[in-house]
Amino acid sequence: MHRVKVLIAKPGLDGHDRGAKIVAKYLRDAGMEVIYTGLRQSPETIVNTAIQEDVAIIGLSILSGAHLQLCKRIMVVYSEKNVPPPPLFLGGIIPKEDLPELKKLGVQEVFPPGTLLETIADKIRKIVVQ
Repeated sequence: MHRVKVLIAKPGLDGHDRGAKIVAKYLRDAGMEVIYTGLRQSPETIVNTAIQEDVAIIGLSILSGAHLQLCKRIMVVYSEKNVPPPPLFLGGIIPKEDLPELKKLGVQEVFPPGTLLETIADKIRKIVVQ
């Protein structure tokens, strides 16, 4: 079985990346190849990195409340580049009422704070296999 290649990104102006780093380290320890982009990445940078690295899935850590705008912009950038986007998952503070809109945008899963790391890894593997 090939290693799942995951991009973990912190889009927008949110400066808190402890959770993203913990998830990235856990996924790496679980046998996945993980690329972490660091803080304050633009949607364009995230998409360019994902395309360059040929990732299977993108994880966005968003605590700023700008999740809808950032996810929409990422999908627009993919569309402008005429490249099909990989599945997306989110971690962070995401209101339940935004979940249907996020699903429409292509977000496969949302992991709120406190989600078990094993659960995140298992769901990522399931999403990538689909």
